[in-house]
Amino acid sequence: MQKEAEWYIVHTYSGYENRVASNLEKIIKTRDLEHLIQEIFIPTQTVSEVKDNKTREVERKVFPGYVMIKMVLTDESWYVVRGIKGCIGFVSSSDKPIPLTDEEVKKFGMAKSESVEVSYDIGDSVQITGGPLEDFIGTVTELKKENNYVLVTVSMFGREVPVELELSQVQVMD
Repeated sequence: MQKEAEWYIVHTYSGYENRVASNLEKIIKTRDLEHLIQEIFIPTQTVSEVKDNKTREVERKVFPGYVMIKMVLTDESWYVVRGIKGCIGFVSSSDKPIPLTDEEVKKFGMAKSESVEVSYDIGDSVQITGGPLEDFIGTVTELKKENNYVLVTVSMFGREVPVELELSQVQVMD
């Protein structure tokens, strides 16, 4: 029997991701299963959407129809997750669910990371040091050290454009 919790992907009906997650959280609390099912994660991203000439921020699911769950895989935990209304099943190649690798966990943003020390703050002028916008200069508008990203506003084609970058892709201007 497995002792350490690992991340698994659960396939749900499209549009049922939040419902599956909230129902699972309720069952975990009522059945006292916090030691088996530890975290539930639905990857989302914030996207700018223009509608009726108005720009607004909208949160969209990165993988519609999927929910990530950190759990200790036992018969009980498997049965609880599979029994949730709207859950189709675990992503697997056979009858046994396949846990995510460490690289996949980091890529999907579920890994707990230490906060990174940076030499810039909101409002500072910075130069982009990596990626397709290398050598562009912009202003830091948002800083999320725990998520390893910084939002920088750069001027392109006469417009101010927000760009999301990793903390290591930006350095403060001299």
